[in-house]
Amino acid sequence: MAFVTSSTWMASGRAETPHSPSVPEGSRKRSGAVAKAREAWENELLRPALAKSPERQDPFATLGGIPVDRLYGPDTVPARPDRIGYPGQFPYTRGVHPTMYRGRLWSMRMFSGFGTPEDTNRRFHYLLHHGESGLSIAFDDPTLYGIDADDPEALGEVGKCGVNVSSLDDMRRLLKGIPLADVTTSMTINGPANIVWGMYLLAAEENGVRRGRLGGTTQNDILKEYIAQKEFLYPPRPALRLVVDTIEFATKSMPRWNPVSISGYHIREAGSTAVQELAFTLADGFAYVEAAVERGLPVDEFAPRLSFFFNSHNDFFEEVAKFRAARRIWARAMREKYHAKKERSWWMRFHTQTAGCSCTAQQPELNVVRTTVQALAAVIGGSQSLHTNSYDEALQLPTEDAVRIALRTQQILAHESGVAETVDPFGGSYYLEWLTDRMEAEAEKYFDRIATIGGVIPAIERGFFQREIQEASFRYQREVESGERKIVGVNAYTVDEPIKVPRLKIAEAARTAQSKRLRALRSRRNPARHARALEKLRRVARTEAGNTTPAVLEALRAEATLGEIVHAFQDVFGRYRERSMF
Repeated sequence: MAFVTSSTWMASGRAETPHSPSVPEGSRKRSGAVAKAREAWENELLRPALAKSPERQDPFATLGGIPVDRLYGPDTVPARPDRIGYPGQFPYTRGVHPTMYRGRLWSMRMFSGFGTPEDTNRRFHYLLHHGESGLSIAFDDPTLYGIDADDPEALGEVGKCGVNVSSLDDMRRLLKGIPLADVTTSMTINGPANIVWGMYLLAAEENGVRRGRLGGTTQNDILKEYIAQKEFLYPPRPALRLVVDTIEFATKSMPRWNPVSISGYHIREAGSTAVQELAFTLADGFAYVEAAVERGLPVDEFAPRLSFFFNSHNDFFEEVAKFRAARRIWARAMREKYHAKKERSWWMRFHTQTAGCSCTAQQPELNVVRTTVQALAAVIGGSQSLHTNSYDEALQLPTEDAVRIALRTQQILAHESGVAETVDPFGGSYYLEWLTDRMEAEAEKYFDRIATIGGVIPAIERGFFQREIQEASFRYQREVESGERKIVGVNAYTVDEPIKVPRLKIAEAARTAQSKRLRALRSRRNPARHARALEKLRRVARTEAGNTTPAVLEALRAEATLGEIVHAFQDVFGRYRERSMF
């Protein structure tokens, strides 16, 4: 199941490494009319301008540390039509669809969840009323860690940073009145994703919606949990097996569902650079492909339903280049390494969320501007779906007013800015094409390093990803604290004024209500049926060949709770403790 780089594919599909941006401006080989024009510009305009007014002493570089030259032109970016192409054409640098947003706007999917299922259900209806086109469910920490609301470890956390769901009964309340056949749903859940997904399937079934009609995405990316977010429940290898179980189940019965959303978002939030986010996310994606193929699934049966989830940060051009490079790398790997035949297997479809880690508690209204820049990069980069952060998220769960402003930001981009009128409007930009090439080349270097270690899981177990992210995060924080990197409102252009933001508070009443419901559920269920279902789940988990998803559904029908099913898996797989990286 390890991600291993094929030397044959690398030789045939790898990007040529562009010139080093540290080379002095005048030292590159030039010829013909372009060279003469460049030389005349340098002599007649540039040098006198520099003599009169020198450039700033800032280190000119992307947010991720890639040095940036003064100017890019036809002499610095080789003409390679096969690497840029046209929208909807392999390798999809310019987008996976020929018409992109001229045909259909991106999905506006606001990440929402807090308190009890009823609280979040009201927020869902509010957002749908105001023009949201897809649901995105945020779960609280107890749910993410597979802990029931009445567990002592859940004290103080129930409903605080997402909605609490401890049972199938909770999922029914969460989705009450939602037209599940018409609205696609994204669920940000990983460790217990197979269980929460099972709750969703059964709740839809009870409302008369067949599985084949359900559209949406389960994040279900357990590899990035070990790399970045740390919400894991089992050791990596059995956890990967559960992900493949869901891929297999969805492939056979749910053609509109994306069983995995391979997520770079949390890798970036943990402090990675854009290149690290790009490389580590795609390495995880390749690992899932290889694990599913090892299970015996034909690549063209499951690959079209794999999706991705990226972060969009402040460096506008670096983010756009990252998205374009990601599509190109994925397309080449799927066609040339994994031998996928279907065009849809080559497509990288992705959701984007603006960078939560860039939001500041100081002068929080400035986050509206940051979010706008980041959302614009996602749209220019060709995202299929977008969440915009609310300006108050560095302080609390967002209020309704803040969420509405975030949604309106997307709507203004879509209907007033003109960015949806043409496809890949910056395509052919000398700088953007150079940076896209550079991002791809740097990602390829990481793929080589991961392959040398033995693949993604050995790299996780040895702490490779974690160390790389820690070092990048430390460098960034050091730059901020020294003032070398300016953050408006934090270490530059500050004000000494109190923060005036309406507060949204989640009371402990959510835990009380959820605990009461769990007690009632346990008292009314059939104990014998419940025990049989959990024992069957353990039995299937002990076998390497069986798919655990049907047994999870049976346990949920027997009214087993989230925590009870997690414990049943842990009885077989054990728990996982990460080695210290310090």
